[in-house]
Amino acid sequence: MAAGDGGAPSAEKAPTRYVLVLRAAKAAVLGSVSLFFLLVVFGNVTDYAVNFEFVARVLSMDSHDPGLDELSRTDYRAVTSPVLHHAAYIVIIAAELFTAVACGIGAWRTARSLRGADRDFNAAKTWGLVGLLAGILLWFTGFQTIGGEWFAMWMSPAWNGVPAADRITTYLVLVLVFVTMRNDGAD
Repeated sequence: MAAGDGGAPSAEKAPTRYVLVLRAAKAAVLGSVSLFFLLVVFGNVTDYAVNFEFVARVLSMDSHDPGLDELSRTDYRAVTSPVLHHAAYIVIIAAELFTAVACGIGAWRTARSLRGADRDFNAAKTWGLVGLLAGILLWFTGFQTIGGEWFAMWMSPAWNGVPAADRITTYLVLVLVFVTMRNDGAD
């Protein structure tokens, strides 16, 4: 019986070992995403010139396969301003850093809530979900949609980042599905 029904108040059950392992796995994958993005940010900052060159070549649309480029009528989309190249690259790094920090906070909070009530554990996922969404928006919308389709990155033999963007987006979506599944409750 619930409180107010004349009986003793109901206590929430403690999570089972299985639920604890499942919750720990969710915290771990959020931590893994955070680590990945921290390493990406580190690489982009410490090896700025090489990774900047990627952004500049994609935005400039100047490295397309010559045979495809002759057939294509997309050159009007090119952005050739170095200032805009740097601005775009800084936005990318900022989005990666935000993803890393948000997923890190999510990992920390979920790890701290492993033994907590279901509602507390689910609430602890929030920052992780925000971070995963930011990563998906960056890698799917930014790299696959804008880079891959608008700037025709797929036509560049040297600077085609679509396969990497696809791999990272797929991983982020799978983590998002796993973390949001309601299979980690004590009830």
